[in-house]
Amino acid sequence: MSETATAIDVRTMFKQLGIGEINHGTSTGRQTSGEGELISSFSPVDGQLIGKVTTTTPAEYEQVIATAQNAYTTWRNMPAPKRGEIVRQFGNQLRELKEPLGMLVSYEMGKSYQEGLGEVQEMIDICDFAVGLSRQLYGLTMHSERPGHRMYEQYHPLGVVGIISAFNFPVAVWSWNSALAWVCGDTCIWKASEKAPLCSVACQNIFRKVLEDNDLPEGISCIVNGDYKVGEMMTTDERVPLISATGSTRMGRIVGATVAQRFGKSLLELGGNNAIIVTPNADLKMTTIGAVFGAVGTCGQRCTSTRRLIIHESIYNQVKDQLLSAYGQLRIGNPLDQNNHIGPLIDTDAVNTYLKAIEAVKEQGGSFIVEGGVLEGEGYESGCYVKPCIAEVKNEFAIVQAETFAPILYLIKYTDLDEAIAMQNGVKQGLSSAIMTTNMREAEQFLSCGGSDCGIANVNIGTSGAEIGGAFGGEKETGGGRESGSDAWKVYMRRQTNTINYSHDLPLAQGIKFDF
Repeated sequence: MSETATAIDVRTMFKQLGIGEINHGTSTGRQTSGEGELISSFSPVDGQLIGKVTTTTPAEYEQVIATAQNAYTTWRNMPAPKRGEIVRQFGNQLRELKEPLGMLVSYEMGKSYQEGLGEVQEMIDICDFAVGLSRQLYGLTMHSERPGHRMYEQYHPLGVVGIISAFNFPVAVWSWNSALAWVCGDTCIWKASEKAPLCSVACQNIFRKVLEDNDLPEGISCIVNGDYKVGEMMTTDERVPLISATGSTRMGRIVGATVAQRFGKSLLELGGNNAIIVTPNADLKMTTIGAVFGAVGTCGQRCTSTRRLIIHESIYNQVKDQLLSAYGQLRIGNPLDQNNHIGPLIDTDAVNTYLKAIEAVKEQGGSFIVEGGVLEGEGYESGCYVKPCIAEVKNEFAIVQAETFAPILYLIKYTDLDEAIAMQNGVKQGLSSAIMTTNMREAEQFLSCGGSDCGIANVNIGTSGAEIGGAFGGEKETGGGRESGSDAWKVYMRRQTNTINYSHDLPLAQGIKFDF
């Protein structure tokens, strides 16, 4: 794809998503001039300025909260299936705008266009899931010990939900939260990453049109812009009962402690240090595909990216040779060109982190079988394109114990499966894990209570690429949160136990006598 063709496509994309060449305001994503400082969004693809948004000021934040609270009083009283109908319409809008929104994700964040389309498809999928869920917000009935009594539980919406998302999935993670929160009766305030703010503006434009078409208040969905200071406005705000935050473990420690101090709820999706165990019984073709996509997809900037490949010593050299062959075929370049596998890192700060990690590997005794480095020359002018690399290391290296958001894959040798599982679990993060084996006993051992300690454990697929039907999240320093499918909807609601006495007496529980 030529530079000229890319520029034309980007302009068309902006028009389709309602993004003009002016500043973008705060609450609803409308194109207005706010009072805060400007945030400039530069594409890592070509280094070009995409657009600017205004940082939300404290006064503007108060307006956003008031808008969301006012909308909540209307939204919570709307029957859940009717709320689901609004989400259904939003999903249909996403279907119509899948290509331009996927292109914006690719251009602003740097992931491949195919991955950008996949991210929008996740949004569509969670909308479908939420529509069905809107008719299944179930409670339980229980038998009372007292005659003439009935007990049951029900769920009510929480109120205003605050969503803090990261740059690597600039639209999907927001939709995981918002689609479920909406059908549960909550309104949402979204602070997107300051590294990809225009994606939030585009999503807000799309949903706002659905609200307008249905004569519903705009405060059902709001956005705020800015850095951690804007996030602090939400995390310290008692009017926001739930904060869902995706990002680094360092960020999660701050958010979790702050929200807990005011007895709020937090849903944390934090770091990952994910491993694939490769046993002698593995299908090596499947292993190579899963490992390579897991390691280089989104240029290694997924929380589920494969960081460690723990390989049995008997097949270690065979797996290494296949990886060397696969890495030799990878194409790095403009992610809007579908011939390329890998786009850039998000910015030059990420490049510096990548380079420091490479030096740390060498200093700690590792060696590279595929060398890394920054790409230069035509097509790489942004300075954000790097080479995916592979290093032979030991699991206990400090750099291996840390999460590095970059395409660096660590190879580690093991002798028996117990040792491999101990290595897999021997990090502070606990998000995603996988084993490659055709042996049922090995697979079941990996999935048992003494196996993987991660929130996600896969057999014969990689660590990256979760479906929305299952709850997504992890343990340990990953934060313990669960988003997306299964019964993750319960975090967006408050549980209430009800007891109804339809008798003519008032017997007390536990047979207590209280006569007078």
